[in-house]
Amino acid sequence: MVENYQVTLQDIKQTVIIDAPIQKVWDTVSTSEGIALWFMPNDFQPKVGQEFYLQSPFGPSPCKVTELDPPNRLSFSWDEDGWVVSFILKEVDGKTEFTLIHGGWKNPDYILPKPNEKSSIIRDRMSQGWTGIIEKLRKIVTN
Repeated sequence: MVENYQVTLQDIKQTVIIDAPIQKVWDTVSTSEGIALWFMPNDFQPKVGQEFYLQSPFGPSPCKVTELDPPNRLSFSWDEDGWVVSFILKEVDGKTEFTLIHGGWKNPDYILPKPNEKSSIIRDRMSQGWTGIIEKLRKIVTN
């Protein structure tokens, strides 16, 4: 039997409907000030190729904007392990369908250096964390 060491973990994908216009949601997910309100302190600038830092619990995480399509999509690389985070917005009857995709996960047993834990454990923890973070975004935008 040959083991496949190329097996990767599934992307985290979460979608919510936010009762707010797409531009209001976009302004909150695509500006440094907005991102700091619901996610992490940062020095983000909305420009493809722009490097920035998210101030994570494990210290500064280097990021780079890889895609920007206002007001529908923002993607960036996050940290040094190949993660890619995308915010996808779609207008639906005056509301906004917001989808978060957190991809770039490695083999489940791969030890992520900063937390020094298996990728599978961190992925599960982050999936739960994203649920709360997205709920915080929803509350900020609808208040």
